[in-house]
Amino acid sequence: MIVVRNVFQLKIGKAREATALAKEGVALFKKMGFTKGSRVLTDLSGNFYTLVLENSFDSLTDFEHAGKEAMGHEEWKTWYARFSPLCEGGHRELFSVVE
Repeated sequence: MIVVRNVFQLKIGKAREATALAKEGVALFKKMGFTKGSRVLTDLSGNFYTLVLENSFDSLTDFEHAGKEAMGHEEWKTWYARFSPLCEGGHRELFSVVE
């Protein structure tokens, strides 16, 4: 299993709005059946206004397939068009689950 963390640096003052939209995004991904588990995380230390969308997949192949599928859905495109303006930038982290 792998864990994918999409780490977003939010615009100042947009944390509440982005967190609410992130929760919608998790629900959308679950509805589409593209993840084994999802979480929304926010910073307690480190860089301020950091939000993480974390998802679990059986394999890198499943992750790649889910991403391509999701990005083709109009619902996802509409959601992303609302979420992305709240972000300054971000990066992705991929982890292999050992235990």
